[in-house]
Amino acid sequence: MGKLIKLITPHFCYQSLGKNNEERQTAYKALFQQMLPDDTLKEIREATNKAWVLGEERFIKQIEKQTARRGAPKPRGGDRKSKNFSKK
Repeated sequence: MGKLIKLITPHFCYQSLGKNNEERQTAYKALFQQMLPDDTLKEIREATNKAWVLGEERFIKQIEKQTARRGAPKPRGGDRKSKNFSKK
């Protein structure tokens, strides 16, 4: 099935997929046999095309801190003259 490459150290997450190489390879392949929902694909494509971070708010904030750049677009819309809008 798979080919052992001595220069590559398997990641912990991959190692946790099974007790041996055959189990891990089978489990890994199974991850890609399911279709992703259209909404998920749309999110992935939009984030990739616009270079935004995709993930939960905590993860996005962490990446923003590490890279010193915005990880997601600013909220749109609202009344620009209101006090609440200017706080964003």
